Amino acid sequence: MQLEFHQVDAFSDRPFGGNPAMVYRLDAWLADELMQKIAAEHNLAETAFVVREGQGWHIRWFTPTTEVPLCGHATLASAYVLFEIYKEPVERLDFTCQSGPLSVSRDGGRLWLDFPAIVPSEIGVSLEVEHALGVEAIDVLGSNELFVVLGSEQAVLDCKPDMVALAKLPWLGAIVTARGTQHDFVSRYFAPAIGINEDPVTGSTHCCLIPYWSARLGKSNLTAYQCSARGGELFCRLEGERVKIGGNATLVASGTLRLG
Repeated sequence: MQLEFHQVDAFSDRPFGGNPAMVYRLDAWLADELMQKIAAEHNLAETAFVVREGQGWHIRWFTPTTEVPLCGHATLASAYVLFEIYKEPVERLDFTCQSGPLSVSRDGGRLWLDFPAIVPSEIGVSLEVEHALGVEAIDVLGSNELFVVLGSEQAVLDCKPDMVALAKLPWLGAIVTARGTQHDFVSRYFAPAIGINEDPVTGSTHCCLIPYWSARLGKSNLTAYQCSARGGELFCRLEGERVKIGGNATLVASGTLRLG
């Protein structure tokens, strides 16, 4: 069996920026164990698999160690591949996934994710969280992710988590965020428990970040920057119970996986 794959740098308008994702368009689902092995072989933060279902697509995402319920950058990358490589003749792609319906629209050179808004709940600052992240927190909230607000953009840049301690906390990963100097807000995302020490640019965390910063800054249109080593810029809108996350994407590689 041979399968085509495409590697895309999501949330970047040039190679080697943003967050890389591997994309497979399949005719039918492979066994879960095989998809997990393929993701481990590529060893990127996420490998996405898409299968057509009716007029839309079913999408699943795997880190090198586990399947995850929601992933923004690999959805953006998948839409880019379907639009640009496979020439889907539409302006919006509809996806189903573990987390419900998603869509990606194209507007000029930019792609827009339509994701659910997630409002994190107050948890309160704890020494356990501050120790794991090595930070002094202003506020701590949570959903399926730990959400930690810091005092400045520099504090986000300086964050050096204890990955072993962080992996023991009862969340998928940890978002650290603060008001930005050149963008409305900045963030970083650490998820050692699912095999990702630091994700370069994370679309799904902005499901929480956009409602939080929209409420605090009193605006529904925001700009964001995930200040990892690769870095990525995101354009954000809060629309009721949905968030729109805009970004660019760049194809960097295509090839064939040979399975015997």
